[in-house]
Amino acid sequence: MDELGLASTRMPTYKLIYFDAKGLGEAIRCILSYMGADWEEERIATRFANPSIWKDMKEDVKYGKLPILEVDGKQQMYQSAAICRYLASEAGLLGSNAWENLQIDSIVDSFKDLVIVIQGTLKTQDEAAKTALRETVRAESLPYYLNLYEETMKENNGYLANGKLSWADFYVVGYLESAEAIFGGGIFDKYPNLGALKEKLYNIPNVKKWIDKRPKTF
Repeated sequence: MDELGLASTRMPTYKLIYFDAKGLGEAIRCILSYMGADWEEERIATRFANPSIWKDMKEDVKYGKLPILEVDGKQQMYQSAAICRYLASEAGLLGSNAWENLQIDSIVDSFKDLVIVIQGTLKTQDEAAKTALRETVRAESLPYYLNLYEETMKENNGYLANGKLSWADFYVVGYLESAEAIFGGGIFDKYPNLGALKEKLYNIPNVKKWIDKRPKTF
């Protein structure tokens, strides 16, 4: 709808505001690229690179979290999964019915549980405790979730839900790239179905254009 409430076929412009990292922003970047959207981004220094920037900005950000997706310089969207779900509705990456959308949401919601655990390893200040926590996540949390996804993909034509491409695939693969950096690599080698999915996604022509030019970050 345009400002008069009339249907419009004009493709909106988007601006992604997120950290200078893949993290929970990479799925959004990939879906925007997949749909051929007109988009730009504003990268915010991570707290590891410059902690004061996000600290000063955070109190003015709704929910105190990034990413934010601006639409036509007016509306703002918040929360990574909600943003991806919205874009998926524009890009044809939702399920065909309520049951299929449940399968997608189940994957994403379970993965968000894993993300919380991984992010906990970044927030721990004590280096010895951080190392111990990362080893626990590497030995227990990652195998638990990723083995489940590997089995699910065997039954779904190499995808995470419904036997076809969905926004869940971008959501999981995008963040796992950051997890590889955190845990020293090897995730996509150890879990071959996820590795094959990454290759499949990142060779979609519009997505590949983004992958080939994106900044090198963790």
